[in-house]
Amino acid sequence: MNIVVTGAAGFIGSNVADAYIKAGHNVIIIDDLSSGNRENVNKKAEFHHLNINDPKVEDIFKNNKIDVVNHHAAQIDVRKSVADPVFDATSNVLGIIRLLEYCRKYDVPRFIFSSTAGAIYGEPEYIPADEKHPIRPLAPYGVSKFCGERYIQYYHDLFDQDYVILRYPNVYGPRQDPHGEAGVVAIFSGLLLEGKQPKIFGSGEATRDYLFVGEIVRANLIVLDKGTNKLMNLGTGIETSVNDLFGKMRDIIGADVEAIHMPDRPGEVQGISIDASFAKKTIGWQTKITLEEGLARTIDFFRDKMKVEAK
Repeated sequence: MNIVVTGAAGFIGSNVADAYIKAGHNVIIIDDLSSGNRENVNKKAEFHHLNINDPKVEDIFKNNKIDVVNHHAAQIDVRKSVADPVFDATSNVLGIIRLLEYCRKYDVPRFIFSSTAGAIYGEPEYIPADEKHPIRPLAPYGVSKFCGERYIQYYHDLFDQDYVILRYPNVYGPRQDPHGEAGVVAIFSGLLLEGKQPKIFGSGEATRDYLFVGEIVRANLIVLDKGTNKLMNLGTGIETSVNDLFGKMRDIIGADVEAIHMPDRPGEVQGISIDASFAKKTIGWQTKITLEEGLARTIDFFRDKMKVEAK
C-alpha cells in the first residue's frame, strides 16, 4: 500500500511509519519538523518537509495513488493550547479539513486519525472511561481533537470516506522528546539519567493511563484493514500517579534524587484511566507490555542516546 503518514518525524508517527515500512508498505512522510526530528525519518520513506496546511501537500495526492492517510501531525501540548488556542486550532482543525478534502478529491480509501482519550473526556465521571463517556475537554487541545473527529464523521456521512479513529491515552517510549513540555516519561528519563531533580506539578497524585508506544504501533498496523468506520479507545485501564511513575523510574535507574513540587497548572485532568474493551472486541487489540517493562525499554533508549551524544 501507499501510505501517507503525517507527523512521522515525531515520536509516535515515526514509530508507526517504521512499522509500516517493515511490513512492506510504501510510506510518504509529511512533516514540517516544528516539533519532530529529521533523524526520526526513515530513510526508506519519501519525505516532504511541509506543513499539512501548505497547499503543496495537494501535489502529493495528485501525483500518487494513496491508499491510506495516517494522520499524526498535530499540536500536542495541552498547556500550549491553553496559551494559544488559535495556533492549536490552525494545526489540529484546519489541517485535518485540508487532508480530508484531498482524500475526497483523490479517492483515498482510508483515513486513520490519532485522537486523544487522555484529554477529550475532561475530568471523568467514571473510570476507566469508555467511548460513551461524555465529551468535556478542559483545554483547547481536547476540543480541537474532538472537532477533528466530528469532521471525519461528517466526511464519512456525506462522502462515504472510510475512517478509523484511535483515541490515545498518555503514550511514552523511545523518541519522545525529553526537553519539551509534553511527555513526562521522557522528561523524567532525561533528568534522572543526568542525576537532576524533575519537577512534579501539584501534589503528584494526579493519575494517567500510560501506554507504551509499541502498543500504539501494533494498533495502527491492525487498522490498516480492520475497524472500518469505528472509533476506539486505546489504553490499559490502569491509573498511575505521577508520584508512582517517578518512584518506578527512579528505582529502575537507581537515581538518588527527590522531585521538586511546583504549583498545579490549568487545563490538566486530575485522574483518568481508559477502557479499551471495545478495541479488543472490534480489532482484537489489547495491551501486552507492562508499565515496568515499557519504562525499562524507554530508559534504555535514552541511556544509549545519551552515550552516543556524549561521544
